[in-house]
Amino acid sequence: MIELYTWPTPNGHKVHIMLEECGLEYDIHPIDIGAGDQFDPEFLKISPNNKMPAMVDTDGPDGAPVSIFESGAILWYLAEKTGKFIPSDPRGRIETLQWLMFQMGGIGPMLGQAHHFRNYAPERIQYAYDRYTNEAGRLYRVVDRRLEESPWTAGNQYGIVDMAIFPWLRSHENQGQDLNDYPALKRWYEAIEARPAVVRGVAVLADRRRPAGHSKEAWEIMFGAKQYEKR
Repeated sequence: MIELYTWPTPNGHKVHIMLEECGLEYDIHPIDIGAGDQFDPEFLKISPNNKMPAMVDTDGPDGAPVSIFESGAILWYLAEKTGKFIPSDPRGRIETLQWLMFQMGGIGPMLGQAHHFRNYAPERIQYAYDRYTNEAGRLYRVVDRRLEESPWTAGNQYGIVDMAIFPWLRSHENQGQDLNDYPALKRWYEAIEARPAVVRGVAVLADRRRPAGHSKEAWEIMFGAKQYEKR
């Protein structure tokens, strides 16, 4: 059984989608990041970086439980466990790994900054607003160019990289992007959006999401001094 500690964010939805696509049974343990659940000592035993998602597979590779944090690592683990959504040949695996690292090192952090400075910052800092909006556009163009030459981001088959990137692009308007500016990406996006497992995945905990503004208390927990307390 997969015990998943998660919240309805892009990184959470990556794993929800993968679990739905693979048909694995899983239990949801909500980690309300606006309430500070990510700092709970028991959660930190699973996710020492106090970020979600994290998971415990009670039936790990040697039959014993294994815990995993970092959404990219979770996707790779689940692909290895099930033999699904990852190529078996070495070249295909290298292609998948490099695009997964592109998502983890670029798409996630940079679009996260675009979200923050466009929607959550207490004051508009024009330099940061422009920098991350422009960087978001650059990353969208990288994906669009890739999808002009390949039906899916890591090659000819839908896989974990598509699941990793897609949830981050669902908030394209909040990132200052118009999908019509990226025709190949838009074709890819709409194909993924229509998949039944994706529909189910992005619905996980969707009723728990809060409006963009959050409360003052939630903002302090997520972006203020609470993040930096010694633990």
